[in-house]
Amino acid sequence: MFETEIIRIPILPFGMVNAHLIRSAAGSILVDTGIPGSERRIARVLARHGLSFRDIKLIVVTHAHTDHAGSAARLRHLSGAPILAHRADADFYSRKRPMAFCPTSRVGGLFIKTPMPHEPYEGFEPDITMHDGEALNLLNFGVDGIVRHTGGHTPGSVAVELASGDALVGDLIASGILIGGIAFKGRAIRPPFEDDPHRVAEQLDRLVQGGAARFHLGHGGPLEPPEVLRHIRKLARISSCTCSTPHHPAIARP
Repeated sequence: MFETEIIRIPILPFGMVNAHLIRSAAGSILVDTGIPGSERRIARVLARHGLSFRDIKLIVVTHAHTDHAGSAARLRHLSGAPILAHRADADFYSRKRPMAFCPTSRVGGLFIKTPMPHEPYEGFEPDITMHDGEALNLLNFGVDGIVRHTGGHTPGSVAVELASGDALVGDLIASGILIGGIAFKGRAIRPPFEDDPHRVAEQLDRLVQGGAARFHLGHGGPLEPPEVLRHIRKLARISSCTCSTPHHPAIARP
């Protein structure tokens, strides 16, 4: 119905952190908002495409980690656009509870000891709150697609699925350059934190089987289905389904 263009917005160099803009003739949707203070980077990309904050009709936050939700409140103020997010991460967004983290590797365990994952951001209440099992149609915002709850990475993770075959999946999967400058360009890897790898595998497989042709990621990417399927097989071999010892910061940050 509406032809869409996916514009990647680099928040940090080398694709380490990305936001994305879904652009159509009928409206634009921002998916994720980067770390706190990312509004200037986002404004520069918008300007290069002849757009401004006021062209954003909706802000979708895929999950509550600071590199995805950090500038959401500020961008809502600048754009006037509502924020859509899932209720399972609501207490993290509002800062009522500190974020919990489930490291996927020794590298993730080291990363969690640094300040970056715990960087505080301005709390907010989503204007549109999704519930379990709900799919929200984006046609009212000028984009032919839906937002669906995925869980897996965090309890309230969501993905945007477009009729074009593009899927914007936040941190369900990663690639590019992550901690320590390790390069995995074009190769799927687990993000540093992940609550439930089996749920992630189920959701990625659902997307592939449903016709997703390009996976746009918060870290690195994009990836195509064969590489995503390879990653799904890897996740299926992980014996532990959920994180039994999530890490919480010692002090709840405002």
